[in-house]
Amino acid sequence: MELWQLKQMQSLPLEAKISKSQQRIREWYEHWDGNVYVSFSGGKDSTVLLHLVRQLYPDVPAVFCDTGLEFPEIKEFVRQTENVTILRPDMSFKKVIEKYGYPTIGKEVAECVEGARKGQPYRIRRFDPNYKPIFNVSKWAFLLDAPFKISASCCDVMKKSPFRRYERVTGFKPIVGTMAVESRLRTQAWLRTGCNAFENKRPISQPLAFWLEKDIWDYIRRFNVPYSKIYDMGYQRTGCIFCMFGCHLEKYPNRFQRLSQTHPKLYEYCMKPASEGGLGLAAVLDYIGVDYEFRGEQLGLEWEEDTG
Repeated sequence: MELWQLKQMQSLPLEAKISKSQQRIREWYEHWDGNVYVSFSGGKDSTVLLHLVRQLYPDVPAVFCDTGLEFPEIKEFVRQTENVTILRPDMSFKKVIEKYGYPTIGKEVAECVEGARKGQPYRIRRFDPNYKPIFNVSKWAFLLDAPFKISASCCDVMKKSPFRRYERVTGFKPIVGTMAVESRLRTQAWLRTGCNAFENKRPISQPLAFWLEKDIWDYIRRFNVPYSKIYDMGYQRTGCIFCMFGCHLEKYPNRFQRLSQTHPKLYEYCMKPASEGGLGLAAVLDYIGVDYEFRGEQLGLEWEEDTG
């Protein structure tokens, strides 16, 4: 696939996107004789995906991984959804960061830091300012001296591993709600395989890959699809509460400043040092220069602003 093809598909009207996504879903369902499931996070993207899939195949199961890192509002919404299988990881987030390290900056940077600290030549080379890969991580070289572990292993341990175990037991193939616009890595994945990666080592379908954020909300409004009320509290992304990936790019109030006002107990727990029973995120955020303290300005609700 070519980048221009992705851009062209992203510019299509919602009606055309729905039709193309339904086609991808049918192809996936038929190829695997109906042995498929929807990876359901309770967030808006997977909510739209589940609605799309069940318009065609009402009995397709949804599978949710309860990592302990989800907002209470997300868990409540999942409990209200029919035919959802609940998975759980073998290790808590606190154990993951103790063993592997904190998810910091982004997946690529965290992997490079972790690998470079282990002496991996390729990872070390990525921090050379004269090295010119597609994505140079030399600006984050100071993290090599951080007084804490850094890793991208959290998602593998807490989400991917339970889902893969489910797939081995059931033989079901996943349908996920990721979109290419979310990251460079997800764009590259679409360019390699398109929406349905039948030949991947782990076959996976991403029928919303060419959708945009606006399409998701337009679909929700058009079809009156129920969604988690966490979005009415101003959150635009509702993944793992304590994940720090991408927080350095957010404008005020960032996810942690907002968390201090909407869920103060969770905020206190994640910021407290590990020696005091917390997760120690404050020290990490201080090190990478991210402000996590709320400064008193009124919180805006993005959903209300977007819809007028």
